[in-house]
Amino acid sequence: MGDRFAGPHLPSRRAGVAVAVAVAATLAAAAALTACAAPGDAAPRIVNAADTSAQESGADPATGQLAAVMQQDLDAGVPGVVVRVHTGAGRTISLAKQAAWTRADHRLSADDQFRMGSNTKTMVGVLVLQLAAEHRLSLQDPVEKWLPGLVPGGRDITLRMLLNHTSGLFDYINDPAVLAREIGADPSAVAPRELLAVSAQYPPTSAPGARYGYSNTGYVALGLVLEKATRQSLASLLQQRIIGPLRLHDTYFAADGRSRDGAKLAAAYEPDAEHLAPLLPPGAPEGTSFAGPARGDHVLVTSVSPAWSWAAAAVVSTPADEQRFLRALASGALLPPAQLAEMKKTVIETPGDPHSSRYGLGIEEYRSPCGPVWGHTGGMAGYSSQNYTDATGERSVSVVTTTLFGLHAPATGAADQKVVDAAVCTMLGKPVPAGSR
Repeated sequence: MGDRFAGPHLPSRRAGVAVAVAVAATLAAAAALTACAAPGDAAPRIVNAADTSAQESGADPATGQLAAVMQQDLDAGVPGVVVRVHTGAGRTISLAKQAAWTRADHRLSADDQFRMGSNTKTMVGVLVLQLAAEHRLSLQDPVEKWLPGLVPGGRDITLRMLLNHTSGLFDYINDPAVLAREIGADPSAVAPRELLAVSAQYPPTSAPGARYGYSNTGYVALGLVLEKATRQSLASLLQQRIIGPLRLHDTYFAADGRSRDGAKLAAAYEPDAEHLAPLLPPGAPEGTSFAGPARGDHVLVTSVSPAWSWAAAAVVSTPADEQRFLRALASGALLPPAQLAEMKKTVIETPGDPHSSRYGLGIEEYRSPCGPVWGHTGGMAGYSSQNYTDATGERSVSVVTTTLFGLHAPATGAADQKVVDAAVCTMLGKPVPAGSR
């Protein structure tokens, strides 16, 4: 959740610490969405494992290695973790592991739905670039053109700056009142314009275009721009241009925070107040705790509403659907070549760090130990996720963990990142890093 609290994006987690993210432009591209959106999806071989067993580490060394690092993640304290790897060779590895104490609530599966948090931003970025390809807006448009009076300094902030987090807008999730919504203490509805008004109460963090500074505010503004440019709701745009054409049957936009009828959300957990306190940064309100039923030293937070996140983080999906979307994007089924190239023009997130991730227009380049991959991270109460694809869209990977704030503990965050790196390396067909075994 930005600089102060864990939330929809986890920019520093890769260093081992978790900290507080229709149609295509032509009829031909639209046809491609349903015909070839997910390369290699035909008849995959699925390897499922609900818990550690000898079978996992038998004939398939890659599956066994993944299972081993997932078990280390559980031993470090995560309630549950799911890994799904599509290798691009007609084979999918699908693993789910959970702590014994969580089984009474839910039997974790790689087919479950998860709140994908800031992975929503990649979908919003696609919508903006589709409209740019259709000449219905320009990336150089000032925000003021579309949202007059709603964004301070909007004449100097372009849509591109909103997309790549160089706008300098204060991230509204760092406001104490919004924190109450994030932890479930305030379940009331909130409108996107209200979220912009929260941000407007604070000074900018930098001059427009000066530097990267992750801000969910920019994506709320982009959601409103999309609605104004099309005269459609953001939920409808996502359904018509991405979810429907790609047949993402287990994906939806929780615009009002409510779960869809028949939703199969995985159970999610956060530390209770006593165990959460040492994980919060200085300045966090005293007594901060999540709303939900007690589960030992955890709280069940599955029902905490994401309504406060809207265009920044409200998508619910499965690992399979997320990977289908990313492979469609990378393979060119969602955007014309020019717009896909624009999406991958990046800015550095941490200047001076040679291993720093780079951020494009709603997509991130993560430089894993086994090579660069494209995708996004995400975090909501009880859910942390990382979803990536290779540059061609032939391979993809998802790792979802059923806690977010719990990853603030350095050992737990490091163990979870080892799972991510092992899964990415498996996706790329390379050996799991020695430090992840």
